[in-house]
Amino acid sequence: MKNHPLRLFAFDIVAPAHLTAGSWRADGDEGHRYTDLEYWKGVARMLEDAGFDGIFFADTVGYHDVYQQRPDWALRDAAQFPVNDPLLLVSGMAAVTEHLAFGVTCSLTYEQPYLLARRFSTLDHLTRGRVGWNIVTSYSESAARNLGLERQLDHDERYALAEEYMEVVYKLWERSWQADAVVRDTAAATYVEPSRVHPIGHRGRYFSVPGFALCEPSPQRTPVLFQAGASSRGVAFAARHAEAVFINAVSTAQARRAVDRIRKAAVEAGRDPYDIKVIVLLTVIVAPTDEEAEAAHEAHLRHVSVEGALARFGGWTGLDLSAWDLDTPLKSMKTRGVQSLIDMFATAGPERAWTVRDIARFLGIGGTGSIVVGSPRTVAAELRRWRDEADIDGVNLSYATKPGSWRRFIDLALPELRRQGIVSPARATGQAVTLREKLFGPGARHTAETHPATGHRATHHTPAVAAGPAGY
Repeated sequence: MKNHPLRLFAFDIVAPAHLTAGSWRADGDEGHRYTDLEYWKGVARMLEDAGFDGIFFADTVGYHDVYQQRPDWALRDAAQFPVNDPLLLVSGMAAVTEHLAFGVTCSLTYEQPYLLARRFSTLDHLTRGRVGWNIVTSYSESAARNLGLERQLDHDERYALAEEYMEVVYKLWERSWQADAVVRDTAAATYVEPSRVHPIGHRGRYFSVPGFALCEPSPQRTPVLFQAGASSRGVAFAARHAEAVFINAVSTAQARRAVDRIRKAAVEAGRDPYDIKVIVLLTVIVAPTDEEAEAAHEAHLRHVSVEGALARFGGWTGLDLSAWDLDTPLKSMKTRGVQSLIDMFATAGPERAWTVRDIARFLGIGGTGSIVVGSPRTVAAELRRWRDEADIDGVNLSYATKPGSWRRFIDLALPELRRQGIVSPARATGQAVTLREKLFGPGARHTAETHPATGHRATHHTPAVAAGPAGY
C-alpha cells in the first residue's frame, strides 16, 4: 500500500522524561511540568491544531532497577520515573480537543479485566470514540514485586493469560449490552430494558466474571487495540487481536522484515494483512538546513546520560550491562524482559555488531526508534523512504526535548510533508471521527468482521448503534 499518507502520533509518557536520556537537562525542556494539567492541555491543543491523528502514552507500573541492581540512575535521569497514570489525564486533554485521539498503555497482567473494561468504556464515552488501548503484558520485575508477586510471570504464561483476558473484555464490551438496551422510557419508568442486558458467564483458568458489564456500549464498543510485542508469541497475539502494531527498528530493512512477519501472521489468523496498521517509532530533529539539524543533533547528544540510557535498557530487557565493557558486542540471549529489544540489536544484520556503547548512543535520543536528522526536504525524503521501503502506515513521533521537538516538527517539517502528500491534510473543523475511523476510514466505528471481538457481538444479532449527535 505505497503512496498512502502516513498517520501521525506524538509519543510520550506522563513523566519528566521518556525515551531520551537527559532530555530534562536541555534548555527549554518542559518535562518538569508533567504534573500540570494546563501543560497537557496546551500540548493537546498544539497537536490538534497541527492535525496530528493522536498522542500515544506509554506507561509502566514498575521502575528501572536492573542497571547496577538499583534504581539510582533511573532516579537521577528521571528515566520514566517518577511516572503518573495516563488514564486520568486523557479526559482533560479530550475536553479541549475535538479530533485528537488518545492511545493509552495498560498492563493486563496487573489489571482485572472487569475494571479495565469499565475504564476504557468510560474514556470512549468521554472522548466520543477517540481512545485506544495499547495492550502490554509487562516486563518489569519491580512491578511484579510491588503488586504481590515474587517475580513476574514467565513470558509464555503472560500471553496465555492475555488470551483469556481478551476473551473476557470482548464479552464485556460486545456481548453484555445490546445496542438498544438503553430506552429511557419515562412512561414505562424504564431507563434500561433488563431483557437486553446479559451476564457474560465467564469462568476460565485465570478469571471468573459471571455478571454484566458496568457500562452501556460506548461509541466504539471495543477501543482500538494497539500492541507492540515482537516475540513469536507477541506476533501471534497481535495477528489475532491487534488493529495497530508499534514497531522499533534500527533500519528500514529491519522494519520491513517485522512488517512482513506481522502481515503474514494476520493472514494465517484469517484476517486481511492490512487490517493491522503498522506504526514505527521515529525521532525527528529538523532545522532549516541539514547543517543546522546536524548541529542540533550534536547538541542534544551532549545532554545524553549513558547511564540513563543503560538504566532504561536494563529496565526494559532485564539485562544489566553495568559490568560490561562499553565496546563489548551484544549477543542474542534469552531474558524475562522485552526479548525483542535484545534481538533488535543482536540480530540487526551482518553489517555491524552493536556494542554497549553503540546501544547507549542509539537509545540516548528517542529510545528504541531510529532518528531522522535534516532539513524539511531531507526529513520528507526520509519519511517517504520509511513508508515505501518498510510498508509502514504511520509514525509514533518521539522527541529530543518536549514539547520543543514537536513544535519544530510542526513548524518546519509538517508543511513539507503535507505538500508532498506524505501525511494527510489537516482535517477540516467539524469532521470529528472515532480513532478507528481515522485508521480504517469513514464508517469503521467497530471492529472488522474478521476480528475476534466482532464474533462476541454477533451473538445477539442486534441492530447497529444509532448515530448520535453531530460528530459523535
